[in-house]
Amino acid sequence: MTEYHLRTPIPQNRIRRLKTGDIVFLTGRIFTARDKAHQLIMTLQSSKIPKELKNLPLYHCGPLVRREHGKWIVLSAGPTTSRRLESTEAKVMEKLGVSVLIGKGGMGPATAAALQRLPGVYLAYTGGAGVLAATQITGVLDVLWLAELGMADAVWLLEVREFGPLVVAMDAAGSSLYPEE
Repeated sequence: MTEYHLRTPIPQNRIRRLKTGDIVFLTGRIFTARDKAHQLIMTLQSSKIPKELKNLPLYHCGPLVRREHGKWIVLSAGPTTSRRLESTEAKVMEKLGVSVLIGKGGMGPATAAALQRLPGVYLAYTGGAGVLAATQITGVLDVLWLAELGMADAVWLLEVREFGPLVVAMDAAGSSLYPEE
């Protein structure tokens, strides 16, 4: 097991070095996307997808956010169960160039295959650590589709510093910490 402190976006050669069980801390930009955001992204033509989302880590999260003095403040940003996104995840990853997923619990075979193909990794964040995660978010850079999707399902573009610890739960070589179902 190795500990990595990485800046986003993460180059493919670094992604390939990450192995299950490794610990990762991220600094840079990430974005959130849950069920409704995945469904919306699937309907968009590639030219209609905001450039700022391309190649960034995708965090399965519906943050609790408050507007204060003209700025968004993240109060809690814990991971949501990732498995429920399995049916669209591989297509969303390919459409956005996502090679890093962050969430809770495991993902299924379609996502595992996409992680090997792209290459990519799935990083697990501890459930129940929403307040800790919020302290590692240094700013909200943008919010997309807030009116259409609501706070929890909108896409939040976040700046993070030492976001983690994240455990490499699925790696680009096909290894997984989760048993096959």
